[in-house]
Amino acid sequence: MQPIWNPIPQNSANTAHTLIHVTTSIPRHRDLTLDLARVVCVLVVVFVHLLLVGVGRNPDGSPFIVNPVSGERWFAPATWIAEIMPMFFVVGGFAAKVGWESAQRRGESASTFVRTRLRRLALPALPLFIVLTAALTTVRLLGIDPDLADAIAVPVGSVLWFLAAYALAQALAPWMIRWHERNPWLALVVLFAGAFFVDVVRLVVGIQGLGLGRIPADGYGIGDELFGLPNVAFVWLFAQQIGFCLRDGWFSRVRWWNLVMIVAGFACLGLLVILGEYSASMLTNQWPPTLPLAVLAVIQAALLTLLHRPLTAIMETRPAQANVFFLGSRLMSVYLWHVPAIVLLTGVQLLWLPMPDPGTGAWWLSRPIFVVAVLLVVWAISTVTKRWESPQPILSPRWPSDAVTVIAVALFVFQSLAISSYGLDLPLAVLGLVCTAIAVVFAGGSSNVRAPDVPSSTAEAMPPSPR
Repeated sequence: MQPIWNPIPQNSANTAHTLIHVTTSIPRHRDLTLDLARVVCVLVVVFVHLLLVGVGRNPDGSPFIVNPVSGERWFAPATWIAEIMPMFFVVGGFAAKVGWESAQRRGESASTFVRTRLRRLALPALPLFIVLTAALTTVRLLGIDPDLADAIAVPVGSVLWFLAAYALAQALAPWMIRWHERNPWLALVVLFAGAFFVDVVRLVVGIQGLGLGRIPADGYGIGDELFGLPNVAFVWLFAQQIGFCLRDGWFSRVRWWNLVMIVAGFACLGLLVILGEYSASMLTNQWPPTLPLAVLAVIQAALLTLLHRPLTAIMETRPAQANVFFLGSRLMSVYLWHVPAIVLLTGVQLLWLPMPDPGTGAWWLSRPIFVVAVLLVVWAISTVTKRWESPQPILSPRWPSDAVTVIAVALFVFQSLAISSYGLDLPLAVLGLVCTAIAVVFAGGSSNVRAPDVPSSTAEAMPPSPR
């Protein structure tokens, strides 16, 4: 989202003026619960990642890093709630359909629509790749232990799968919307069946037939995950289609039906875990994405609809709007930079701060403090990177060819898939930087007007869906 609220007023008079501006800038029919959902999704991601990192000291004083929660009996069931990324794609589908309807009214081409979406992802990612490339080059030149470098770099790169998945979903949105408008049930069935087929091929061919395990940590070998890569399309496009259905009011026509879908969805997840070869942890099912995440998309869309009234009441308050719009204006920065922020704070903790043993009560009490600390670090970073998070609209593409648009999307998706599959290292950081820079250039053009005050992703003026 682009900023519509200035979070740093110069005086109390400006504060009052700003809060009034928040209210008056919001289109009357805008569904603010979607903005809230996007922010909550990212905050949950930050909190979950903080739970996966525990730092302590051995009796001899040497530091150690562990995952203190993944082995706990409660953790896998908890991920059925905490795996929130399908919601992000559902909301993204809602926003894409609204944006495409608006683009059609303006006479905008599908290519321009795709370029705009691509720039919103690629531009915020560019400074991250610059920093990662510089950092890993420095590590190489200083001769730092490669294992230590990998222990830091791989988690940083692990979240970049989202760039590939979301860019691909948004790039295909105009055509997926047309399919949805012609035959919505066929689109859902084909995508769901495609996800199941990919999972079966990965299991039967990759794991059982070829005996492949996970991709080796060293080098660029072959692993069973590569057989699951087509589900980056099938699973997340299915979640996006659910967003189209949400936009059309499917979930709100009979409100009690949402409760049925939630219960049936969780029952379906249980059957997939018990009868299938799926992990009970939805975080494990996230990369490569598997069929349970498609089921979660339906559950979370139903839950969002069921909670729409209380969430709307929350978002009618000015403090909620101010906080959601402030975080929303830096949402990509929070997502892209929160793992580097966690790494930085972990290093500070190792050097100077007392460290409660991971998993203890004191450690749990420190997690909310660390969430705030991570957000403060990311906010400091975003003061520099925010100019890349709010690209101005494209008036005249440098290269209007559709082929250039396809190349830009393909390069951006390819580098993210490569990093997510093999783990971040210097060659892949360079690849990410080069591909992202080319995507930004190819998707760009002349822009001589200010971006609108109201964000155009979820915030475009939208008629209310039936409630």
